[in-house]
Amino acid sequence: MNAMRTLVLQEAAAFLKIHPEELRRRAKLGQIPGAKVGRAWVFLEDDLVEHLRSLYARPRQALQVTLDKEVACHFASEAVSTGSTSSLPPGSEYAALLGLPTRP
Repeated sequence: MNAMRTLVLQEAAAFLKIHPEELRRRAKLGQIPGAKVGRAWVFLEDDLVEHLRSLYARPRQALQVTLDKEVACHFASEAVSTGSTSSLPPGSEYAALLGLPTRP
């Protein structure tokens, strides 16, 4: 019979190499399998291993790189905006339009 090993929050966090508070948050959100027993979180080591394996890149998710064809940057043909396009009048004109007192 293969006994399942249980881990408390600190042990599970060390196993996953993340901060205990991050593990608590993810467990509470259901992102990492765990159970709250009383006031303590408990994790099954087998579940954590399965969770880690689910994060591995799958062949269909792997980055595909082609070295035989040069790809141009899709931003190369775009015009670059380098300033404001608003057409507000200069400060003195603006003050006059608003009826504000101006300095001589």
